[in-house]
Amino acid sequence: MIRVVLAAGAAYVLGAKAGRGRYEQIRKTAAAVAGSPATKKVIEVIRQKLSDSLNTQPRLEPMKPIDDETQLYIPQDQLRKG
Repeated sequence: MIRVVLAAGAAYVLGAKAGRGRYEQIRKTAAAVAGSPATKKVIEVIRQKLSDSLNTQPRLEPMKPIDDETQLYIPQDQLRKG
């Protein structure tokens, strides 16, 4: 929502300085870029990566079972490599 307000404000300022024709050109270009499938895909990928990096639940890997009913788990980032 904030991006929309900032984009509208920037378009207004640039359009006011350059005239109505330039404003319409900027507005149409911005709308075309925002509606582009490539832009939507990039935003989707960025959101997913951000969501993954902000996930507070650690990814757990099973360790050696204690018995038939008890399984220990350890976060992936604490696994020893090698």
